[in-house]
Amino acid sequence: MIRELPVFPLAPEPVRPGVPRTVVAIDPYIEPAGAADGPRIGLITLGCDKNTVDSEKILAALVGHGARVSSEVEGSEVVIINTCGFIEAAKEQSIETILAACQLKEEGKARAVVAVGCMVERYKDELAAEIPEVDLFLGLTEMKGLIPKLRDMGLLAEADRAVPNMEKPLRIISTETPHTSFLKISEGCDHSCAFCAIPSFRGLHRSAAVEDLVAEAQALAKSGVKELNIVSQDTTWYGRDLRRKDPTAPLLPELLTALIADTDVPWYRLFYMYPSGITREVVELMAREPRILPYLDMPLQHGSDAILEAMRRPERKALIRERVDWLRTEIPGLTLRTTVIVGFPGEGDDEFQEMLDLLEELSFDRVGAFTYSIEDGTPAADMPGQVPESLKRERLEQLTDLQLSISVEKNLDLVGTVTRALIDYVEEGGPLSADGSGALPGVARTEGQAIDVDGVTYVHPHPSLRPGELVSVKVVDALEYDLVAEVVDGAPERETR
Repeated sequence: MIRELPVFPLAPEPVRPGVPRTVVAIDPYIEPAGAADGPRIGLITLGCDKNTVDSEKILAALVGHGARVSSEVEGSEVVIINTCGFIEAAKEQSIETILAACQLKEEGKARAVVAVGCMVERYKDELAAEIPEVDLFLGLTEMKGLIPKLRDMGLLAEADRAVPNMEKPLRIISTETPHTSFLKISEGCDHSCAFCAIPSFRGLHRSAAVEDLVAEAQALAKSGVKELNIVSQDTTWYGRDLRRKDPTAPLLPELLTALIADTDVPWYRLFYMYPSGITREVVELMAREPRILPYLDMPLQHGSDAILEAMRRPERKALIRERVDWLRTEIPGLTLRTTVIVGFPGEGDDEFQEMLDLLEELSFDRVGAFTYSIEDGTPAADMPGQVPESLKRERLEQLTDLQLSISVEKNLDLVGTVTRALIDYVEEGGPLSADGSGALPGVARTEGQAIDVDGVTYVHPHPSLRPGELVSVKVVDALEYDLVAEVVDGAPERETR
């Protein structure tokens, strides 16, 4: 029996006010040569950017085996949902999306529904019992079976109709800004943070081979990618698992050096760089290599030593201050982003104030903040001192107000500076409109603005504005989170960023 369902597809909240941030479908369906009659398969991705990478590899595998693929479900014979099981809200969205796809099947608008990924890995048996309308559940460890299973179900052509290996893509970019993509350099996590269930379903840390990552980056560059965001559960951990077997195995600096040497991607951006794993070698490489952007995502999780210890994080305030000093001393114009959790068990007024004080002291350019979510099977779920939801929201609002004041000051300091910007869209919207010359304004991001998680730069109309183009701009105005700029001639030096 189909349950009462939400309207499908679920529309995400805009990341920035006034800027479109919908999931763009691959439309028309991407199809392999000679397979115009292949099944139409739509894949919906939920969760993080690492899931996006997984989905793009799934899409490529499907095309390589004769399917026509899209990132929306309208007109699809098979609907695949790549689920997220990280926090409660993500699990709820995954379930709602699965149920909505089942509704399409009930109405005869789809032949089959497949659920894969993180939440399936965690709760496969429960999901299969609760949602029998789903034709196939595959957890992370079972993903190699997707193609054979679809064949067995009569939903995919036999092997003799597959695309030749030389013509198979590595990834099919499914985002609305194909000039920006993600490179996932490892899987799993070795940390045992008290609040996190990821190691329980993603496994321990496993680094991808340098040569495979370089080949993937080369393929993405060939497809037009100008910005590659380096992601993993802990990017600083790259290669440490390999070093246990081979003391000469490459670590993160060697990987970055290989990517710079063997690709022509102009922008590399580093995410999930936890403070304890940041080394002098990484900092020095960032300082001397202009294609590694002066931008670092460095999650802290909290600003109280007592709470960091309870979280089972290796960092303390002294180490965090040291790493921030290293980075800002060596890298001119550095943009620092962090993420913190509000309302972890045992967080009293004093511990919360410690976090506010540290954020104010270090003055991060960007801060992402989340309220603590109880996760099944984690040590923190059973800890005493659980914080009421109302107090979590109150503290989150207080932290957001503090960071807004810092953001405004940081943006005002940028007025008059010249920097590089990557054009994402050319269209009317936001605070700017067409100027009567036929040119349209643009929505761009500077080196200090990562896609989806930071603000944007609105660029005055100019004939050189095209999506995916890098231009030099002068910042002429500052908003709360965003900037306004105009195109200028010439390329800025690194020190002006």
